[in-house]
Amino acid sequence: MTDTTETVHVDLGSRSYDVRIGAGLLARAGAEIAPFLKRRRVAVLTDETVGELHLDALREGLDDIAMTALALPAGEATKGWPQFSRAVDWLLAEKVERRDIVVAFGGGVIGDLAGFAAAVLRRGVRFVQIPTSLLAQVDSSVGGKTGINSVHGKNLIGAFHQPALVLADIGVLGTLPARDFLSGYGEVVKYGLLGDAAFFDWLEANGPALAAGDMAARQYAVRRSVEMKARIVERDETEEGDRALLNLGHTFCHALETATGYSDRLLHGEGVAIGCALAFELSQRLGLCSQEAPSRVRAHLKAMGMKTDLADIPGDLPDAEALLALMAQDKKIVDGRLRFILARGIGEAFVTSDVPGEAVRKVLGEALARR
Repeated sequence: MTDTTETVHVDLGSRSYDVRIGAGLLARAGAEIAPFLKRRRVAVLTDETVGELHLDALREGLDDIAMTALALPAGEATKGWPQFSRAVDWLLAEKVERRDIVVAFGGGVIGDLAGFAAAVLRRGVRFVQIPTSLLAQVDSSVGGKTGINSVHGKNLIGAFHQPALVLADIGVLGTLPARDFLSGYGEVVKYGLLGDAAFFDWLEANGPALAAGDMAARQYAVRRSVEMKARIVERDETEEGDRALLNLGHTFCHALETATGYSDRLLHGEGVAIGCALAFELSQRLGLCSQEAPSRVRAHLKAMGMKTDLADIPGDLPDAEALLALMAQDKKIVDGRLRFILARGIGEAFVTSDVPGEAVRKVLGEALARR
């Protein structure tokens, strides 16, 4: 079988690394990770769902590299102090040393938590990301953002800690429930919307085939998303400027996730998709983009069978004022002003702090009225 694995290099000087993308990487995990090991053992953090499905395959793929693993409960609720401290204590009990490698084997929750654990363990050990969800492969496994949630909001506790290597095995995506796959697709669409109109055109044409399991389409979508993220991270590793573009849709999304208690009422990528639609609506309201742009965003999300509006979130939601207050706790606050990522059109996003609260309140109010 021809090896179709592709490599995207993330150039960050001494913190540079490769993102390897292709089917069958799990079976070759040992060969991929071995060059980074000082001794042939790894400590794996995973969740119970991924562990049950794929841990044996990883163990086999590691060949003669000894593996010890801890499976945490699946779900966003794991991304808090209790499970984080459990993970760190387990790594210490397993005598993980500074020269060892921690493996984050799972979706975004595990990647963020394991990366943060690696960042603070013995003041920093190296880690390898093996993302198993579409969302983690295209977004959270790349760029070195690690962390956990607080009662005050999402991802407010964490560190920038780049992985040593990312292995994105697209073959693993076949075991994702349809809803989880589409949640990850919310982040894929985001890349087209923020900086590549041609990629959004491609997604409009190929999104259904990609969702149906077309491997070539999946590989292209993951590679293009990772390339875009890598170039932005290279320019702005710690989010002083350009990197904030990656948060298109997230200011709305994080407020909605907090309002729904990080529960399965709203998955992260679903919140991103709704957030992107609202960001384009806000942009159009402010006269920044045509009326056609938000309609096109919503039409594509609908065609993919995704959530597109607040009306698609089950259960009660706070009013517009309360949602605005939740946005004010976002990490993207600078000097007390909320930074929004708005758009002049598809593929033309930009960062601004010059958004009248009244306009945001109006967009939220109207979205709530459609429920």
